[in-house]
Amino acid sequence: MYEDFYGLTGKPFQLSPDSRFFFNSKGHNRAMAYLRYGLEQGEGFIVITGGIGTGKTMLVRNLFDELDSTRVVAAELVTTQVQPNDMLRIVCASFGLTHKSASKATLLNNLEEFLRSRYREGKRVLLVVDEAQNLPERSIEELRMLANFQIDGTALLQCFLLGQDELKHTLQSPGMEQFRQRVIASYHLRALNLEEMQHYIMHRLRLVGWREDPKIADGVFGSIYEFTGGVPRRVNTLCDRMLLFGCLEEMHEIDQDALEKVSDEMKEEGWSETASQAERPIRLRGKKRRFARTEDSDLMQRLAILEAEIDALKAGLQAERRMVEAIQLRIDMSEDDDDEYE
Repeated sequence: MYEDFYGLTGKPFQLSPDSRFFFNSKGHNRAMAYLRYGLEQGEGFIVITGGIGTGKTMLVRNLFDELDSTRVVAAELVTTQVQPNDMLRIVCASFGLTHKSASKATLLNNLEEFLRSRYREGKRVLLVVDEAQNLPERSIEELRMLANFQIDGTALLQCFLLGQDELKHTLQSPGMEQFRQRVIASYHLRALNLEEMQHYIMHRLRLVGWREDPKIADGVFGSIYEFTGGVPRRVNTLCDRMLLFGCLEEMHEIDQDALEKVSDEMKEEGWSETASQAERPIRLRGKKRRFARTEDSDLMQRLAILEAEIDALKAGLQAERRMVEAIQLRIDMSEDDDDEYE
């Protein structure tokens, strides 16, 4: 609808992941580097976690676009609450293997033969599991057991897991030690920062032929960041709604008033602002709420974001320090035990 009004060749902020719009932010670049590293290693597990809407599925789409189909046979599995007995069946289905009414022994035999056949063809087999936070521990263990298929020390199946924060908690449980030892790299994908988010929006607009219609007024990006917290999916939703609003109102500039009206509508629908207080731009108070628009307020916004990042780094250092102290304590206790038996 608004594409015609603004002369765009498509929707820049569609919710469905499309690798054409992949934005190589610092975090997404790092996550892709880990996935590529995993492909080079050809064994073990790569684990990518991140909050809702941070772009994990987009990583999968981009990865699949990069794969050489003459060398890699890949399948994507989007999970729900898959129980161990069903996991093997779903894996076989993902690779187009017979799975209905087959026993576990038959499923394993079919999968192993498939993997060996691809190996003889000089191809590797990759299974990418999205929404992996839904998997029970035993189902993840079932995947680990499949990684035992080998020929002359070469793994026949490699697996990447992508999921929300809950996946980290599952993998940190005591019963997952064997799986953790198979993880060769992991990364936690975070939301975009303010500067990245601005480049992200401009990147998507330019891909559909945007020529500054509508124009984006000064200060709007800071307000978008305040409402979305830099989460790509939330950014897409808000920006799509803003363009629709601008089209209906026949506006050729998206200003603070337009953004405020759209965000208020979304709040009435149950949306809430996600940025932390430290990340939120400074507001001017009055009868009608206004966002700060001066250069000083922009500077304060950036300082607030930097302070929040510094706090996060300090918290990480403290956690690492506690871990080192705990390890040192275990070493000391072990040495004391050894002394008792000397």
